[in-house]
Amino acid sequence: MCSVVYPGTFDPITNGHMDLIRRAASLFDRVVVAVAVDTGKDPAFGIERRVELAEQTLRDIPRVEIVRFSGLLVAFARRYGTPVIIRGLRAVSDFEYELQLAGMNRRMAPDIETLFLAPAEQYAYISSSLVREIARLGGDVSPFVAPVVQAALRERFG
Repeated sequence: MCSVVYPGTFDPITNGHMDLIRRAASLFDRVVVAVAVDTGKDPAFGIERRVELAEQTLRDIPRVEIVRFSGLLVAFARRYGTPVIIRGLRAVSDFEYELQLAGMNRRMAPDIETLFLAPAEQYAYISSSLVREIARLGGDVSPFVAPVVQAALRERFG
């Protein structure tokens, strides 16, 4: 059984995240969605709410497990028996940072591979930070997130 971990802050989880998770679930026996506790950022939602929103939006995808995590990703991957890390690449600007992360992870854990997936074309421009900004300014985020996430953003930003 081959498992994969897809880490992120998921603040909030977007249609782009969901696309990658669905595709990963069709390729792997188990997808562990690892929601980062310590984001190093100022999240719009706390860890409990981010996990809850992920659970609500991903419940129809088989073989997906949502788990919170902190610390080194490679340590988490070993603990959960996931020898592959999935990372999404939306644009060339993502590539340099993601390649650096993959190299560092490989140096620390040569037994864990990083696999890059590009989102479907209609999701390539979506990012959680842009969705948060649109919601904060009162814009319509319905094309970018699930209805439950849209409601949570409306509640959060008024």
